[in-house]
Amino acid sequence: MKKAEQRRIVEAAAGLDRPVRIAGTGSYLPERVLSNADLEKMVDTTDEWIVTRTGIRERRIASEKEATSDLSTAAAKRALKQAGVAAEDLDGIVVATMTPDMVMPNTGCLVQDRLGARKAACFGLEAACSGFTYGLEIGRQFVRSGAMDHVLVIGAEKLSSFTDWQDRSTCVLFGDGAGAAVLAPDQDGAGHRLITTVIGANGGLADLLKVPGGGSRRPASAETVHERQHFIKMAGREVFKYAVTEMCNAGRDALKRCGLTTEDVDWVVPHQANIRIIQAVAERLKVGLEKWYLNIDRCGNMSAASVAVAFDELVRSGRVQSGDILLMIVFGGGFTWGASVVQW
Repeated sequence: MKKAEQRRIVEAAAGLDRPVRIAGTGSYLPERVLSNADLEKMVDTTDEWIVTRTGIRERRIASEKEATSDLSTAAAKRALKQAGVAAEDLDGIVVATMTPDMVMPNTGCLVQDRLGARKAACFGLEAACSGFTYGLEIGRQFVRSGAMDHVLVIGAEKLSSFTDWQDRSTCVLFGDGAGAAVLAPDQDGAGHRLITTVIGANGGLADLLKVPGGGSRRPASAETVHERQHFIKMAGREVFKYAVTEMCNAGRDALKRCGLTTEDVDWVVPHQANIRIIQAVAERLKVGLEKWYLNIDRCGNMSAASVAVAFDELVRSGRVQSGDILLMIVFGGGFTWGASVVQW
């Protein structure tokens, strides 16, 4: 399908009286690199085992002085600069994370203070790895309705603080980082339009991926610390199965809303959880891997930050052309999932 026809179809399908665009993106990765060779010295594993089963070769780890709000602020500044939007012009800040600086206040308020975004309403959003996509949809609705003009959406995680470095099945997976996007009205047809987002969840599967301790059900105590309940627990095989199914369903549903099919997709930006999951989804969607932007080998799984960082990297790479159809698809604990369609 030609680009002009794609644009006409998606605009008609979305029915937007106030279209929304991604005005700018940004990302931040901590300096410290933790390689598979480093992990070989920490737990009983090998580089070959990790690469074969996950596709990960290294990941970034935040310093002791860095918290999620620090990662978020760095990514936000880059997104604002690209968008040409001043912090004081932000109406809203959404920080999607499962690793907030603290239970209260929400991380968005901490970012607001550091940016100087005095008039922005702020809140945190917890949808695990799907958080950034959930945030895009929330921000899109604010801008679409006219309630806000500029919304900053951030996906950020310091997963190293919640990773059990004695559990070889999970500690090889996770890394730290942050990605951000500035949403604004697209009334002059400037492009980079966020067309639609599909989000969903199945709380009946919550026990398969969780951090059991530290909440109101099991508050922090000597017992929860001793039992290592404040770290990520995952039933890998079950998560794999549901991740593939729901990422495929979400991707197809989002495209269908826009009158498009997978054949119209120029780029796919998936959640960077596991190379085998990505390969399985690519095969089911029948979209060649040459169209998938991957940074899992360098970054590992950064939860809510994964798709946000990958999207920014792709945009800044110069490989996306005007009119290209981009599909973001994610899956995370909860279980949650989502997909966004962007026409560049």
